[in-house]
Amino acid sequence: MAIPATQYAVQLVGPDELTLNTSKPVLHPGPHQILAKIECVGLCFSDLKLLNQFSGHARKSEIVGGLAKEILDEIPSYVPNDEPTVPGHEVVCRIIEIGDQVKHHEIGERCLIQADFRQLPTAGSNAAFGYNFEGALQEYVLLDERVVIDHDGERFLIPVAEHLGASQAALVEPWACVEDSYVVVERATVLPGGRLLIVAAAGHEIQGVEASYGNAPPATITAITDESQHDSVSALGNVTFTDSVADVANEGFDDIIYFGSSKADLDALNDKLAVRGIINIVLGGETIGELVHVGVGRVHYGFTRWVGTTASDASEGYKRVPEHPEVRDGDSVVVIGAGGPMGQMHVIRNICSGRSDLSVTATDLDDTRLRALARKCEAIAAANNVTFRMVNTKSEQLDNTFSYWALMAPISVLVEQAIAGSKPNALINIFAGIPAPVKHDLDLDTYIGNGLYMFGTSGSTISDMKIVLQKVTDGQLNTNTSVDAISGMAGATGGIDAVKNRTMAGKIIVYPQLHDIGLIPLSQLAEHFPTVAAKLHDGQWCSEAEAELLKTASA
Repeated sequence: MAIPATQYAVQLVGPDELTLNTSKPVLHPGPHQILAKIECVGLCFSDLKLLNQFSGHARKSEIVGGLAKEILDEIPSYVPNDEPTVPGHEVVCRIIEIGDQVKHHEIGERCLIQADFRQLPTAGSNAAFGYNFEGALQEYVLLDERVVIDHDGERFLIPVAEHLGASQAALVEPWACVEDSYVVVERATVLPGGRLLIVAAAGHEIQGVEASYGNAPPATITAITDESQHDSVSALGNVTFTDSVADVANEGFDDIIYFGSSKADLDALNDKLAVRGIINIVLGGETIGELVHVGVGRVHYGFTRWVGTTASDASEGYKRVPEHPEVRDGDSVVVIGAGGPMGQMHVIRNICSGRSDLSVTATDLDDTRLRALARKCEAIAAANNVTFRMVNTKSEQLDNTFSYWALMAPISVLVEQAIAGSKPNALINIFAGIPAPVKHDLDLDTYIGNGLYMFGTSGSTISDMKIVLQKVTDGQLNTNTSVDAISGMAGATGGIDAVKNRTMAGKIIVYPQLHDIGLIPLSQLAEHFPTVAAKLHDGQWCSEAEAELLKTASA
């Protein structure tokens, strides 16, 4: 195929500065590089974080490991810091040209892109497609094979079957972020080779620590105890004793086991928990009696976890951790903020989970969004024998308790409400990114006493995308149910505004090859392209409508 010299592209050139470049050069591959043609790209709320922060975003900064600077300097689509970038990471593309040193990719392959290059760290996160590497809001994108192959040889470009529609395939990426929050593997032991802090209030026995170990003990143990407890702690091995919580480093411990019930102690220990750390509160029959200031933002962004037991054995707290925070048979699920794009995905994903005796409640503050959700979900719920209802919490209070909470709004008080409204052994999925520094006063007595477990995830993995892609390929999941509007490049910046202002209930799909098409909600499609609207399946986007759009609009 003939490759043009220039292309249409949406570029982010500074904070809140988007521009449509109608003559951006098409970059041709060097020896290790791959040129791919974009079929379509979905717009994501995460794009707004990059839009607002630009060079201040953790994924827009320079790569600090994993590839030599000399290699990075060879990649013209590597655009860290203040360099203009192209956003967009929910994509399906086709490889059209490769360099002579490319070993693992072939011309003609149709692929998804896993956007999180976790093997390439930045100072505060990792490299990512659509951030410090140019993304998909353009007609052609240049990739480098040394970037898109993981350390274990796995490809970030995931092959896609030809029979799947472009939007259906591209939306695997956001659905994979949803999937990750249900299938992530949770750690249920003291981290082998990690850093353990033991803090014990006077009068508490040190029990169950060794029984909490995984396949190896921690590398270091620090303890804050009184002298009467020293012998039982010293029996654990080489222990460093210190006098107070103030003496130990912030974010310095992978596990904190606290024997006691002091709010002041727990407030202080909050900040000592490292990324992916677990704090295990062993109450020993006592109660805290006060709300504790918990770092709920770090549960999502820092993957921190809070567990505990009312008994005296620390291992009982770790037993509260599920292997995967998946919905279970008999669960009563509530999705808070279900009317938005990601909320819709959680609702549909749970309805289609195959669990028996499941009920799903969807809440939102907007009747229009709830009606749109009803059109997508009621028939699916009936087909899957799932009890489904919707509640506008602006006019109606939730009158039930639930065994699974999925929180779509980054509002810390929702975590408080979830704890109060949970059944015993409930799971609380903090899916929305509450800002990392945010803390909120929580009732940990109820949380521990009822065996609750709150968790959060961010992004997805190659494995998550393959799981979702298989569901789509097998017909178990239709990702197109989340589409609310389509666009060409003329409407791409308007689409980002719509995401920002939450004026669309579902996803917006951009087709970069359609230069002059503006943003069109599916509800208005008949006014612009009646033959395309006629192909919709019960008002929903589908492969047939997509094919008709590309044929009609291109002509």
